[in-house]
Amino acid sequence: MIEMTIARIAEIVGGELAGITAEEAAATRVTGTVEFDSRAIGPGGLFLALPGARSDGHDFVGVPAIIVTPEPGAADAASGALEFDTDGSGAAVLAALAKLAAAVAAELVTGGLTIIGVTGSSGKTSTKDLLAAVLEPLGQVIAPPGSFNNELGHPWTVLRATPDTDYLILEMSARHPGNIAALAAIAPPQIAVVLNVGTAHLGEFGSREAIANTKAELPQAVPASGVVILNVDDTAVAAMAGKTAARVVRVSREPGSEVDVWAGPVALDDLARPRFTLHAAGDEAAVALAVHGDHQVGNALCAAAVALECGAGLDQVAAALAGAGPVSRHRMQVASRADGVTVINDAYNANPDSMRAGLKALAWMARQNPGEPAFDQGGKRRSWAVLGEMAELGDDAITEHDAIGRFAVRLDVSRLIVVGTGRAMNAMHHGAVMEGSWGSESTMVDDADAALALLQAELQPGDVVLVKASNSVGLGALADALVAGQDRNADR
Repeated sequence: MIEMTIARIAEIVGGELAGITAEEAAATRVTGTVEFDSRAIGPGGLFLALPGARSDGHDFVGVPAIIVTPEPGAADAASGALEFDTDGSGAAVLAALAKLAAAVAAELVTGGLTIIGVTGSSGKTSTKDLLAAVLEPLGQVIAPPGSFNNELGHPWTVLRATPDTDYLILEMSARHPGNIAALAAIAPPQIAVVLNVGTAHLGEFGSREAIANTKAELPQAVPASGVVILNVDDTAVAAMAGKTAARVVRVSREPGSEVDVWAGPVALDDLARPRFTLHAAGDEAAVALAVHGDHQVGNALCAAAVALECGAGLDQVAAALAGAGPVSRHRMQVASRADGVTVINDAYNANPDSMRAGLKALAWMARQNPGEPAFDQGGKRRSWAVLGEMAELGDDAITEHDAIGRFAVRLDVSRLIVVGTGRAMNAMHHGAVMEGSWGSESTMVDDADAALALLQAELQPGDVVLVKASNSVGLGALADALVAGQDRNADR
């Protein structure tokens, strides 16, 4: 964050000073980072005291500069606190955080900062990581760790930027209409990227059209002087070209009269890493991605389009993409164990579109023969899909989980482990059984521990395992345990 006095922060956020005089506040500067985890606070940091599910930030009041929701005695313990009237939910603290981030962003933009916003129903985090890689050769980059893309993580990421930052990448998610517009208002992007419109959070929005309208809030927030990158392979995204005043750059897997950046024929290696020719402005360059899955092609094209807009050359972009391996944990991380078992850890999040992408990558890897794995009767490696619930699908949950079970059968997945016993998971299991007339190929287990025990008992050398679910299911630890079960070379 830029250096700022406590008095100036109080003015920006509308807080009342407590435990510090006006003179002291005018002389005391915040020189460190803004944190909501007291363990991360260093000298000169600003602490956000928020109520949490496991602990309350008020219990850690006492660091140099604090935004705190008032509780009896809390402000008295603080050395320079800013108080807000609130019901204890933390809403006022988040509002103050947004105001502070907006002020910092506005000041940094005048100094030359370029803000890039990314949204989409799936692929935001992977694209954010690719963006960071292709922009790093051009200057200092700040990007959120993991999926910091909501009303807390978004402004927190903005406040990581300093006067030395050249590019600020912001990932934007939404659970309700207006969410993306609100995030964009904090740090208006000069460049926006829209990846796709799927069915993530369908239960919250009610329809795909409502999701598309909400995703369109990002290109609508870009000024006429800015640029909007659209993945036009998604027709709902392509339609957003008419909803922005900014210049539109279209990317696609296929050439077209209106397409600006596109990929030549795509091939996958034995670990489903795409290879293709990148085309832009009459030039071309060979690209060999280090990330896994055919769906990463669209993400890479969008990242490439942004880098080209920021002044990178095509060969420079291709080289950066080749060196950009998986960064964020539990998102298409592939590890090959010493016994030949391959684990695809994509357990951080799941919706129908990303679930299908993960299953396609699993099926592809199972058809490859990089060594001497154990083969099933079909002459390929055995494949395991360990799947948990896709959350927030509302009334479509039963239908969508049934469809995923059937999709696994159509891809000829050897074994399906359905983790959980609710109605949605029952639908996934029965969908698989009805589609394939399987015997014991689809198995339901109560929880991740039961799934892990089954795998440890039945995995054979050379098997390929996909672990995927919404983060709340907690399958990331299962995938980590599978990988840790043997010596391995991760992301070989």
